[in-house]
Amino acid sequence: MKPFLVLTLAVLGHAGGLLALERPDVEFKIFQFPRDKIPRIDAKTDDWAIVPDSFTIGTDQLSDTVKGHGRNIDPSSLDVKVTVGWVKGMPHLYFLYEAFDNYWDFARAGRYNDIFELVVDADLSGGPFIKTEHPYKKLDQMKAHFLFHGLHAQNYHIMTPHEGQDWAFVWGSQPWVKELPWANAAYAYDFKPGESGKLILEFWITPFDYAPPEAARAVVSKLVENEVIGMSWSILDYDDVNKEDYEGFWNLSHKTTMYGNASDLVAFRLMPLDERFRKPIDARWAFRVLDMQRRLVAFQDMSEGDVTSWKWDFGDGSSSAEQHPLHAYGQAGEYVVTLRVEGPAGSSRRTKVRDVAVH
Repeated sequence: MKPFLVLTLAVLGHAGGLLALERPDVEFKIFQFPRDKIPRIDAKTDDWAIVPDSFTIGTDQLSDTVKGHGRNIDPSSLDVKVTVGWVKGMPHLYFLYEAFDNYWDFARAGRYNDIFELVVDADLSGGPFIKTEHPYKKLDQMKAHFLFHGLHAQNYHIMTPHEGQDWAFVWGSQPWVKELPWANAAYAYDFKPGESGKLILEFWITPFDYAPPEAARAVVSKLVENEVIGMSWSILDYDDVNKEDYEGFWNLSHKTTMYGNASDLVAFRLMPLDERFRKPIDARWAFRVLDMQRRLVAFQDMSEGDVTSWKWDFGDGSSSAEQHPLHAYGQAGEYVVTLRVEGPAGSSRRTKVRDVAVH
């Protein structure tokens, strides 16, 4: 499927009201890690100690929609909590999954094991994304697999734990998304198959607006502060090594078809940086060359904090007090540009050395 066709389907999804999302009265939060506190993938929880408890999603939010258990989950049988994070400027979602199970089922090769199933639709494209739901019903199923399955939303079946097989299988035509440099995972546990115990799984993934079989053609999702993404998960709880059926499909959206329809996910908001990690005032800026022939550059203030004045030094003897100035350079060259901002909390300066270049 071509990228423009995926975009068309996404637009149709919006127009058709597919993006109501499940549990409309609920919005979960994704914690923003500071740039100097990015979690290290080592299955240790110390990196997550800075995350407030309000970001952690527990077993009480899950419902079994297949076996008839509903919200009646016994924590002495299964008890999980999940925390999700992100870092502004990076296209990754970080996860800490902590689970107790009275019977860990992972002895067999294949998919009939305890699984943490994760579905992400970062651009809220909505709608079905599995081959059996392709709109053209006459299409061969394996053709639909490669043309449609997992392209605009991704489904990860994560083994909990994994021994002798990959940490996850991606239900779609893009298995490469579970490998570095797009994902990574680490586990900690001390139980054997059939025993009880606690598992810690720490991992990160990269969500994609378009994820075809060929990684070179993929479009990575852009994660934007304060925006909402669609996401849900389910715990497939197997309790018998001799059975190929789970005891429960405990999912966050409370709708079974979350596994294959992005409209059945729930809302997650990419939260701003917690106030305790923010500077009172911090000069930041970006630029774009609008017209190289005219050497015309647009400068954008991206400073944080309460700013009341701006002073730009364009590196060629010119300056501006505008917040978002345009500047045309008279000569080709590489320039050292500085923005100085001031506000009630003080002042801040940001210089970029030879980033701005025109010919």
